[in-house]
Amino acid sequence: MQRTILQSLIRWQHDEQRKPLILLGARQVGKTWMMTHFGKTCFDRVAYVNCDSEPLAKHMFEEDYDLERILLVVQAITGVHVEAGHTLLIFDEIQEAPRALHSLKYFQEQMPCLHVMAAGSLLGITIGQGESWPVGKVNIMHMHPMTFMEFLLALGEQTLHDILLRCDWTTMQVLHTKLISLLRQYYFVGGMPEVVQTFVDTHDLRKVRERQQEIIDIYRRDISKHTSPTESMRIGMVLRSLPSQLARENKKFIYSTLKRGARAADYELAIQWLVEAGIAYKVSRVRDIQMPLSFYEDLAAFKLFLLDCGLLGCMADAPASQMIVADNVFREFKGAFTEQMVLQQLVAMDLKPFYWSSDNSSAEIDFVIQTSCRVIPIEVKAETNVRSKSLSTYIAQHPEAHLHGLRISMMGYEKQDWMDNIPLYGIIPYVSLQ
Repeated sequence: MQRTILQSLIRWQHDEQRKPLILLGARQVGKTWMMTHFGKTCFDRVAYVNCDSEPLAKHMFEEDYDLERILLVVQAITGVHVEAGHTLLIFDEIQEAPRALHSLKYFQEQMPCLHVMAAGSLLGITIGQGESWPVGKVNIMHMHPMTFMEFLLALGEQTLHDILLRCDWTTMQVLHTKLISLLRQYYFVGGMPEVVQTFVDTHDLRKVRERQQEIIDIYRRDISKHTSPTESMRIGMVLRSLPSQLARENKKFIYSTLKRGARAADYELAIQWLVEAGIAYKVSRVRDIQMPLSFYEDLAAFKLFLLDCGLLGCMADAPASQMIVADNVFREFKGAFTEQMVLQQLVAMDLKPFYWSSDNSSAEIDFVIQTSCRVIPIEVKAETNVRSKSLSTYIAQHPEAHLHGLRISMMGYEKQDWMDNIPLYGIIPYVSLQ
């Protein structure tokens, strides 16, 4: 499969100032495959060490940080002689080997010419729990589920992908029906690589849903394995609540949805666990739409999204007949899947989305993002009915901010004085130019 992150990895490979690279992302987003594919594609050799399944790796760093000794152990495990400039050294599930994460500091200081990568499915949790972190000694990249653009490539739709990439809005409109059909498929399948591969290989929607359920079960087992029984129960309650939280017209996270009388203090750690594990995305409210957005963040109000629209459909038990054939995915689910899909594309671009609402919650703008050039308020519409006053009213009432809005809907491209409208399948090409 073609993944956009490969180009970023190649830039890292050739960067003379590079440091050991940590690849962060939830379980099953394709980190292991991506690291080994990158190694086989761009290096003569790959020395791959899984610190979870390899017994010798668990004790590799306990004695000391003698890198010559460590590389001999790597060679004993993999049979690969590690040579700078020719070998990619990979430590997978690095959080499972004591002191391994801290060893990256010494690789950076003593062997800067060696290409070293590390990843871990629950590495975010490890960091959050205070594991010694090599501050300033590593580079970090985030990996996410496949975007709609990558989904098109997986289906062999190179021409459609290139048309979108060129922002050829006229041709897109001619191909609108086909693009919407493929977008419906993406809503159902989502972007988890193994699920996408199952769909490409079989086009069996039952098998797709089975694979999605397997991934959700893996997440639940991780929760049980790595947390206390009380915390596991709370994390599970938050995870199970996401479809109902997102199905509400006002998607602000409501603790009372979990159970009567639920308090933020009881569930804050559970939410943070899901966020640090990469399973959920937290989108905070901003009090004002100005740069920098983080200055105006309201930590008390937020939306919580799942990492993938396909997994959301599986958890909601949304029928394939409604999502792929009928209009229901765009109408009856009140925009839940549409906002989830849009959020996924924005996060995959390494953007940090926020949302805005008035103090009395009578008006709301679905997402607000900050690019290198400007702040963009975004309105998301699941249909061609795009009547809404929140975006236009906010821009009209804040002329000093010089805002130009973005509406993402089922309509074609349209440019107005105060706002651009783009079709749902054109998010990444449009935003990448801003």
